[in-house]
Amino acid sequence: MHITQLRQADLNLLVVFKVLAEERSVSRGARRLLLSQPAVTRALGRLRDMFKDDLLVRVSGSYELTPKGQLLLQELETTLPRIDRLLTGGDFVPSQETMHFRVAGTDYAAHLTGMPLLKLIAAAGNELSLEFLPFHDNTLHDLSRGRLDLLLGPDDGRLPMQYQRQLLYEEEFVCVFDRGRPYDSKLTLAEYLEARHIAISIGNGMQTEVERRLVGSGLKIRVAFTVPYFKVALRAVEGTDLIATVPKRMIPLEGTNTTLRYLKAPKPMSRFDYFMWWHPRMNSDAAHIWLRNAVRQVAEAL
Repeated sequence: MHITQLRQADLNLLVVFKVLAEERSVSRGARRLLLSQPAVTRALGRLRDMFKDDLLVRVSGSYELTPKGQLLLQELETTLPRIDRLLTGGDFVPSQETMHFRVAGTDYAAHLTGMPLLKLIAAAGNELSLEFLPFHDNTLHDLSRGRLDLLLGPDDGRLPMQYQRQLLYEEEFVCVFDRGRPYDSKLTLAEYLEARHIAISIGNGMQTEVERRLVGSGLKIRVAFTVPYFKVALRAVEGTDLIATVPKRMIPLEGTNTTLRYLKAPKPMSRFDYFMWWHPRMNSDAAHIWLRNAVRQVAEAL
C-alpha cells in the first residue's frame, strides 16, 4: 500500500480483518469486536475494496484466506503489536509477540553468544526467531537501514561514532599452534612475527583487530593462508607450522583436542573489549530493549 493510499485508509479495518482471519466467522468475529454482524460484514466489504481482493472467501460454511489475505495476516501479526506498543508505551511481552531478530557477528560470536541467545529466545516465546548473520561488505549499511538489529564485535575503528554500543565483556587473544612446535612457556613478539600465520578474514579481508594493532606499531605478520572462520583456523593449524591468533574463549570449543597448544599472544595483541552495537533510533524500541537485555544476560553468564 503506497503512502497516498494509506492517507485515505481506515486503519481500524485492519483490526477487524485480523480478528476475522483468526475466527473465520463473522458472528464470532463480531462478538470479539463488540460489534453487530452487519457492521462487521460492511467492514469486510470495505476491506475488500481497499485491497482489491476478496481476502476471505466462504468455503463449506467457513471462511478461508486468499493468498493476499494470508500475506496481509502475516504482516499484521507483526505490525499491529508494534503500533499498539507505540500508542500505549507498553513493554515487549515475548510470549505474546511475533518477532524476528537479526544479529551479525563472526563464528566466534555465533558460538559464544548466538547459541545461548537462541535458546533464551526459543524459551521466551514460540513466535520469536533469531537469524545470526556473518559479516559482509554491506553489514554496516544493513545496520543503518534497519535490516540488522545488533552487531557483535570489538571496536576495530570501522564503526561510525553515531552508533550506540555497550560493553559485554573483556576478552584476550591467544596463539594456537601444533603441539610439535618448539615454543616454550612464552611466545615472544620476535617469534610471533617470524612465524607463518593463518588469518581470519572478517568482512573486508583482514583479521581486523590483530592486524590493526600490528599496523599501529609498524609491524606485520606473515600470512600464509586466510580462512573465513575462527573454528576453521583452529583446525587448520594441526600438523603444520602455522599460528592462529584467536579469542581465548574459542579454546574450550575444541574440547579435549590434545594435538594443539596455546600461549598468550604477545603485545600489542593482548586484551580487548567486546561490544554490542546498534543504531540509536532503536534506543527506546521495546522489542530491541528486550533483545539487548537478553544479550547482556548471555554475556554475564560467560
